Amino acid sequence: MLARTRLIRSALLALVLIGTGPAGAQDGDRARTGAVAIAADLTSSPGGPTKLTLVLSKPVEARAFVMERPDRAVIDLAEVNFQLDAEAGRRREGLVQSFRYGLFAPGRSRIVVDLTGAATVGRIETATRPRDGAVLLSIEFQRSDRETFRRAAVASDPAPAQRKLAVPVEPADLRPLIMVDAGHGGTDPGAIAATGAFEKDIVFGFAQALVKRLEAGGRYRVRMTRDRDVFVPLGERVRLAREAKADLFVSIHADSISAAPQVRGATIYTGSEKATDAESARLADRENKADAAAGTDSSEGPSDIVDILQELTLRETRGFSSGFARTLMGQLGPVMEMSAKPHREAGFRVLRSPDVPSVLVELGYLSSKRDLDLLQSEAWRESVTGSMAKAVDLFFTNRATLVRPAGQTRRAASIAPVSP
Repeated sequence: MLARTRLIRSALLALVLIGTGPAGAQDGDRARTGAVAIAADLTSSPGGPTKLTLVLSKPVEARAFVMERPDRAVIDLAEVNFQLDAEAGRRREGLVQSFRYGLFAPGRSRIVVDLTGAATVGRIETATRPRDGAVLLSIEFQRSDRETFRRAAVASDPAPAQRKLAVPVEPADLRPLIMVDAGHGGTDPGAIAATGAFEKDIVFGFAQALVKRLEAGGRYRVRMTRDRDVFVPLGERVRLAREAKADLFVSIHADSISAAPQVRGATIYTGSEKATDAESARLADRENKADAAAGTDSSEGPSDIVDILQELTLRETRGFSSGFARTLMGQLGPVMEMSAKPHREAGFRVLRSPDVPSVLVELGYLSSKRDLDLLQSEAWRESVTGSMAKAVDLFFTNRATLVRPAGQTRRAASIAPVSP
């Protein structure tokens, strides 16, 4: 089996080197012009460094830094089309607990290495393999004491300021705007099923289907926080919705509880400082660590609530959010399994917009074989997105004001809440 895998990788590399390799999840043009990674290997020796080696089709520039709480090493690269084995990054070796990889920003890829303890990045070397011309990029990790690691983390500038995704300027369009947020992405895979399926891929496919369904009726403008497999920070998702003056924000996720594979069903969350229950609090805490999983800090920043008017707007917005959650629950109940508590509240960062009604939908559990089969079923997806579109129609039908005149700021007081 090992020999067969090596033969396949060699054939793939040969195709890549002559410019005909597959593009995988990324765009074919980028695959032909950018570097392609076909393998990654971890090696270590007792008491010595641990080395991560990537097999690439061409050289790429790499820079690395370390971060604390949790202990991580981050490797920034020019954009790379990763064609790695599904198990790549899941094996513990020496100082490396695991690693993940993906597109971090346009033109920029990232590998995030979870360390087993304090370690610094040593040599980063590039060499060409004579037998096939492949480029070997090697990064060494060396054990260090805690104080040395802490100083290295403080000294590391994790990269230039996080890029801001531009909100496109459009001609005046009075239709309500819906922002669909596919959870995770890029270096942040989200939950991982026993089959190796990533949450980021499943929810992205579902989000695309929902956008298509919403656009089909012509009643709404619809945008996505990410339109490909790229990392988008949590705060950036909120900013995109607010700057676009979205009328509704729907975040799509899928949970996982490996210790309880019998648990299944969808749950709809709305934002609140106090979680409905301990399970909801734990889920929100886990989802709020997405930025750290992608190798970036997520400082909370100053509160958006600066006066009594904004506080009232927040309260009213949360009322709209809860109203939509109830409407959505009513539409989804007949077509899909719902959890024991189908509507809950928790402090999710993506639900913190003070002026955009927002919900987070956990479609099911990747740890449940039944849920996973449904999540990957096109017929199920068609049925569920259809019901979600009906809930959106009901939400806007029950609002006294469907649109805002061009150039007018949002006036929450002019919008009637959804009927229970």
